Amino acid sequence: MPFSKIIRASALAASLFGVLAADAAPLRPNWSIDPAKTNIGFSIDAVGWPRTVGKFGQFDGKLAVDLDHPAKSQIKFRVQANSVNAGSDGLNEFVRSTALLNADQFPTIDFVSTSVEKTSDRSVRVVGDLTLLGVTRPLTVDVDINKKSDGARARLGFTVNTKIDRLDYGMTSGYPIISRDVFLTISTEALEQ
Repeated sequence: MPFSKIIRASALAASLFGVLAADAAPLRPNWSIDPAKTNIGFSIDAVGWPRTVGKFGQFDGKLAVDLDHPAKSQIKFRVQANSVNAGSDGLNEFVRSTALLNADQFPTIDFVSTSVEKTSDRSVRVVGDLTLLGVTRPLTVDVDINKKSDGARARLGFTVNTKIDRLDYGMTSGYPIISRDVFLTISTEALEQ
């Protein structure tokens, strides 16, 4: 039970902040994600157990950012489900199994934006589609943005804190002992191409 709860949380979080679909509408990326400065983490609670936390180690993202006209921006992100790390080999295998992420049948978690709206000088609201376990549902996230420079190249930092309901994606294993809410924290930096 504890392993399934932890895995469920891990899988959900990873899938939640999902990732960009490779076969979506054409995208002309003008920013590239820096893997060394990217963290895709998740956490989930279970009755009688400490909060389980984990992260995903393999991902790919494409960003077309228009700072003057944010509505023209597009985001695609893809996470490899097998790259989940929940702290132990046994737990990792459980999270990858059919009980949670079913990584053999659904190897990726994808997020593709459908709209971007500026909410302040340092934040945007991104609406998109998250695909997890073959189920695609709308997801809205608020993104904090930090503009920087790296010598001759500009950098953009992005931070997202959100949650998904794993039951919406058919991930029902362990419920209600394992929470339906998976909390996602994503931080990354992108370099201007």
